[in-house]
Amino acid sequence: MRYEGILAETVRIQGHGGDEIAAYLARPLGPGPFPGVLVVHHMPGWDQATKEITRTFAVHGYNAICPHLHFREGPDASPDDAAAASRAAGGVPDERFLGDAAGAIQALRMLPTSNGKVGVIGYCSGGRQAFLAACSLPVDACVDCYGAFVVGTPPPEMPMKVTPLTDRVQDLRCPVLGLFGQEDKFPSPEQVEELRGLLTTHGKTFEFHSYEGAGHAFFAVDRPSYRPEAAVDGWQRIWAFFGQHLAA
Repeated sequence: MRYEGILAETVRIQGHGGDEIAAYLARPLGPGPFPGVLVVHHMPGWDQATKEITRTFAVHGYNAICPHLHFREGPDASPDDAAAASRAAGGVPDERFLGDAAGAIQALRMLPTSNGKVGVIGYCSGGRQAFLAACSLPVDACVDCYGAFVVGTPPPEMPMKVTPLTDRVQDLRCPVLGLFGQEDKFPSPEQVEELRGLLTTHGKTFEFHSYEGAGHAFFAVDRPSYRPEAAVDGWQRIWAFFGQHLAA
């Protein structure tokens, strides 16, 4: 169901270590109950494009929240500057992310219009973090949009200090939808197949879709990488997947 009326605002939530961080919350104005979605932003940061994605979930009948994962690097800085500081430091540490994500999930479940179910979706580095959340936190469905380094490691020229999640696949707690571009390098088609094999070996529930002619960030409407056909199909699959696993 689509809701023309939504409320969207910046709020504060309790994150890792009890830190108070900013988050962008968007929710329908209807009576509910509504499922929740944790939106994990890409490495470029807590930007307007990601906030628009968060509002899109609200329009489609979800309570959605996007925590500012680079908040500590620049609480008063622009999203670009905070993201640059975070990237220079090697990215968001996994444990800090999980603490912030847990706080965001709790905030969603505490909303009076919550139906108790929460999914997670992430893009780019956020795709890896969404997968990590699905292996570590109580979520009901996960969408990984071209998450880099779920398998494989960053090349030496990249400042990212992340490790693959291959040893966490066995802990996956929910179904996963993976959306990838066949022209992407991180993750490459070979890495996508490696992850497929791991999920199959561990008997996990998942579905993967890879798009011809699409590379990294094909959902990003404000970037040259945007591929409308892949993005439109991807959104339809997201609505179907979350509709199946998060409905009351």
